[in-house]
Amino acid sequence: MPMNEDVLRTAEAAMKTSDLSLAQLGWKAFFSEQVSLEESRSFQPARVISVHRGRVSVAGEGLEDSIPSSLPVAGGAEDRPTVGDWLLVDRNSRTIARILARTSLFKRPAPGDERRVQLIAANVDTLFIVTACKQDFNIARLERYLVLAREVGVRPVVVLTKADLSPAPELLVDAARALQSGLQVELVDGRDPASVARLADYCGVGQTVALVGSSGVGKSTLVKTLTGSSSIATQAVREDDGKGRHTTTVREMYRLANGANEGGWLVDTPGMRELQMSEVSTGVTEVFDDVTNVALECRFSNCTHIAEPGCAINAAMAAGELDPARVARWRKLAHEDAANSGAAAARRSRPGNAANRR
Repeated sequence: MPMNEDVLRTAEAAMKTSDLSLAQLGWKAFFSEQVSLEESRSFQPARVISVHRGRVSVAGEGLEDSIPSSLPVAGGAEDRPTVGDWLLVDRNSRTIARILARTSLFKRPAPGDERRVQLIAANVDTLFIVTACKQDFNIARLERYLVLAREVGVRPVVVLTKADLSPAPELLVDAARALQSGLQVELVDGRDPASVARLADYCGVGQTVALVGSSGVGKSTLVKTLTGSSSIATQAVREDDGKGRHTTTVREMYRLANGANEGGWLVDTPGMRELQMSEVSTGVTEVFDDVTNVALECRFSNCTHIAEPGCAINAAMAAGELDPARVARWRKLAHEDAANSGAAAARRSRPGNAANRR
């Protein structure tokens, strides 16, 4: 009987992780501090490389396996393994004892069931915000992704692809850098290994990066070049609007084993495309710190920044010190966050919600 695609992917991942150390897999002091000496005798650390229905593919020192994803005790909404997680696995039964605390976690309401939470990726160090130098370039979208990265605590890097489609790609680089002080912006040709090599500093041994961006911007091409793999699917882009079809359907980590990038890990998962503004007030404040700092000077603490007397934001816009378009985008994201966060809190408070059962 021929092997299905999931099994083939699992086998390929196993070949790549057969002799890796915990440090090469992304193990840090943050994780080792959570494991007692007694636990280390019975359990071993393993990282989730891919997620399938009811099972996860894991890798550890001397461990390459596909094991059940269930935990010994049912817990809350986030007590499930996802890509990038570190687990303690029983050395004998190959079952999960527990999930180690995460350095970062991307999640969203589950499609079709807002009462549930879908976990996207954990323990990510850097987020590549990928956008193309054509119709896809959109300041408002970049700001949304920056808010998400800041809220989760992950370093954002804007990666501009398809420079050949723009007569002046350097202007787009400048526009992206202007969004936040110190923001890293890289202009690359996703098809050219020499060009992509400039991303090597973010993809060192044990480092984990994730990609986010709309369809058709060249994420899958970038993944293929970073990993040196020819087995990752790509789709052609429609000429009329520059958009492409989604090609990533499996939640999975790829080892970056291509030249200078060797040793890092890359997460490409479809759920990253649909992350929502929910409970991200800290991220909004950090990304729009120029606006929120001015807001602190308003006469009234509950100022809506529309028509109140003594509104510092309106005064700053009138004086040309704040861009009205940026203020409008800040208002929109802040309102969206407030609405979604209120809905999330209401879901958690419903009787019988899984997030309330511990």
